[in-house]
Amino acid sequence: MRMRAMEQESRMESDGEDQEIGDLSFLPEGVIANVLSFTTPIDACTAAAVSRVFNAAAQSDFVWDRFLPPDWDVLISYRKSFDPLSSSKKDIFFSLCNNPVLIDDRNKSLSLDRQSGKKCIMLGARGLSLLWGDTSRYWSWDRHPRSRFAEVAVLLKAWWLELRGRISCKILSPRTTYAVYFVFKMKNCNYEGFNFYPADATVGIVGTENHGRRSVCLDPHLDNPRQWRRGFLPSPGPSVEMLGLEWPQERRDGWFQIELGEFESGDGADEVEIALMEVKGHSTKTGLIVEGFEIRPKHSWTLLKPWHCRVATRV
Repeated sequence: MRMRAMEQESRMESDGEDQEIGDLSFLPEGVIANVLSFTTPIDACTAAAVSRVFNAAAQSDFVWDRFLPPDWDVLISYRKSFDPLSSSKKDIFFSLCNNPVLIDDRNKSLSLDRQSGKKCIMLGARGLSLLWGDTSRYWSWDRHPRSRFAEVAVLLKAWWLELRGRISCKILSPRTTYAVYFVFKMKNCNYEGFNFYPADATVGIVGTENHGRRSVCLDPHLDNPRQWRRGFLPSPGPSVEMLGLEWPQERRDGWFQIELGEFESGDGADEVEIALMEVKGHSTKTGLIVEGFEIRPKHSWTLLKPWHCRVATRV
């Protein structure tokens, strides 16, 4: 008898839970849409699978207009082939996520982070200051099939590496923690000089002394001592200076990235300066292909291939 009573009580509790969950579907679509507009794009997409009324609310322009930045109409106007009048706000949102628009003489790209809707900016190589960048003996400017820009910078030969860039916080999303990444490639079988010393990166607000500093590894193949490089000689393993440093990680778009630092965008009144240098060593460096500096929200949608983080160790 006691067991039967317990089973009946359990069924009643289960029916109550089902009824409670089911009651959500009877909420007006506008109420659900209003609630979803205070969440995130990922939450809205997840909620669309709950029921038909949730799906209708999650697709509404009211929800996705809240995820778009205030100047979305200006941004989408850079894409001449896209008609915002015949597109939903959700379509506009994901268009800006998946297809960066080129701005500022096409030397910067802008997209949205699909997880938060916040702005992401790439400073292309042409928008950076490169040491000896205007000297054809040291750098060349070439087209690259995987680049979003008209040109990338290719290091021909140099002993010192120095790249600098600046960005105004007013074109970023306000009150956001941003991370800065160096996006690059190495010429296959034709690069050297990046496995001896780490590069020094600094990120900070212009006019202040509060700059974050870190050492970074730029050689993406230190874990493979048989990786062939210039001169057809196998590369030695990582030097003592490289041990313990995080290595570059390969992105889904085929480029490598390494984090240089982070900053707060505040209310948009500040300007941020970024520097990447390797001037300690005297080894010849060659084969580096520079895409640019990318500024993304710290906890943004991953662009990496599904590999774990790698750290330099002895091989």
